[in-house]
Amino acid sequence: MTMHIGLGSYAYAWSIGVPGHLPVVPMNAMGLLDEAERLGVGLIQVCDNLPLAQLSPADLDRFEARSRAANIAVELGTQGIAADHLRLYLGLARRFGCSFLRVVVDSPGDEPSADEVVARLRAVLPDFMAADVRLAIENHDRFSSDTLAWIVQELGPSWVGICLDTVNSFGAMEGPQTVVQNLAEFTLCLHVKDFTIRRMSHRMGFVLEGCPAGRGRLEVPWLLDQLASSLHRFNLILENWVPPAKNLEETILREHAWAEEGVRYLRQCLPAR
Repeated sequence: MTMHIGLGSYAYAWSIGVPGHLPVVPMNAMGLLDEAERLGVGLIQVCDNLPLAQLSPADLDRFEARSRAANIAVELGTQGIAADHLRLYLGLARRFGCSFLRVVVDSPGDEPSADEVVARLRAVLPDFMAADVRLAIENHDRFSSDTLAWIVQELGPSWVGICLDTVNSFGAMEGPQTVVQNLAEFTLCLHVKDFTIRRMSHRMGFVLEGCPAGRGRLEVPWLLDQLASSLHRFNLILENWVPPAKNLEETILREHAWAEEGVRYLRQCLPAR
């Protein structure tokens, strides 16, 4: 199974802008292509922090032309499972030749139950099947991996799978081993985020924090071995949780350095695959 390394838009969250911290010149979709070219990466995943659906038709045309000229493949991700919204992104997925659409179920003001998720996605699934585009539900933190596996089984694992994030499920009280055990076979996409866990200086509690890929607790070789059971081909999308530095400018510099280091590390993990 051939795996490719990609840069996710969440590898550059600070550069794009997070609530309350907006750069003077935020990174846009063209900027993400710039980073892919700088690091020699032939794949990007543009998610909900850089929504392509909000580009003007002219800007979208320019982005598509630039990505094709640079031979950089584009994967898409979005947030929310309203039918019209998913169909909008299905059109974009077809335009960019995506084999799947990564989906975060929850959106502001809308946190559907597992049964509601199944009902809503079942209603649009025929459109995705007709377009030969799969749905990849991200383990974003609210649902346990058991629940996510149930959702996939209810909808059919041939057409619905998992975008497996290596850190998010700590929010559901589950670490990577549990998540991988329950979701490996359904993995359509892998978000690689490394992390550390350290006791606080006053000894009263722990801090879970991001770190450059290859420097933390995530065992990427083990992860890839376990995910070999997946029913699907998948790529490695680098994301980062970068702790803030003294100011936003220094944080953005750190973010770019982490992306470069992470790509270099992931390349070391691939040759034996």
